Amino acid sequence: MSLQESDTLIKAIVENATPFSKGAYIENSPPKQTLVVDTLPDFLSYHIPPREFVLEPIIPTQGLVMLYAYRGVGKTHTALAIAVAVATGGTVFHWKADKPRKVLYIDGEMPAGTMQERLAQTVQQQGLELPADDYFQLITPDRQEYGLPDIATKEGQAILAPFLAAAELIVIDNLSTLCRTGKENEADGWLPVQQWVLELRRQGKSVLLVHHAGKGGQQRGTSRREDILDTVILLKRPEDYNSSEGARFEVHLEKARGIFGDAAKSFEATLIDGGWATKELADRTLEQVAALTKDGCSVREIAEELGIGKSKVSRLQQKIREAAL
Repeated sequence: MSLQESDTLIKAIVENATPFSKGAYIENSPPKQTLVVDTLPDFLSYHIPPREFVLEPIIPTQGLVMLYAYRGVGKTHTALAIAVAVATGGTVFHWKADKPRKVLYIDGEMPAGTMQERLAQTVQQQGLELPADDYFQLITPDRQEYGLPDIATKEGQAILAPFLAAAELIVIDNLSTLCRTGKENEADGWLPVQQWVLELRRQGKSVLLVHHAGKGGQQRGTSRREDILDTVILLKRPEDYNSSEGARFEVHLEKARGIFGDAAKSFEATLIDGGWATKELADRTLEQVAALTKDGCSVREIAEELGIGKSKVSRLQQKIREAAL
């Protein structure tokens, strides 16, 4: 076949191609990403609703929050109390939900019997009722025939997607059991989850991530997790904690975007007779100084015992004397 005949044949094939074959390449091509770029005047002219609070002041709408502690300190007690408070428009500690919002609680490790017991206790202690049954929904491992999905994979995220649609607060308890792909201490292993929770935020949802503390007392694994978070809450045992006391811990806001003044102060929480009692950490130190002073300890001995300065011991002793007058 001559070159001219070859060109004629190719032209005829192209002209007589079916619409399907002409469009096949276009259909299978990846979509082009586009970006929205705003001028300053245009951006400032947009009506963007102010952020409200899912649980004031620690969880804003579209808020990303982490709660972490060592095993057994009280992470799940606290996460469940938060979830029930949000679902019922109630309170927990010093934190208040302005109205009921739908909650999805994804539990990665608790036996079903223990979870049922904890939830019953939490509902009873808060004394509040759900506006409707679907305001608190639970996914827990013992109820699943094929186990729980891995939230660090696209497949796992897709499995959860239908159940996330109505939720305003999603509780992930905990990262160690629900993220099974990638290495915990490597930043790149966190990226698929980070992208997912940012997408949930874009959809208008708030997310509470429950995590373990490492040996050094910080959240376990890469610190990159904290970059996108609004609030980071640390629970830890008081120095004078006794195992017979049950759920008693200090609450510290390590990262508190937009939280100031008294709302940002650390406090102690204790589960007593089904309800939470709280007090400022300074009050507990005052009690310790009073007890040690009564036992005849010197200012130096008290300071060494409590790990505080002698001048602070003296000020607290003066406060104790004034209160006794």
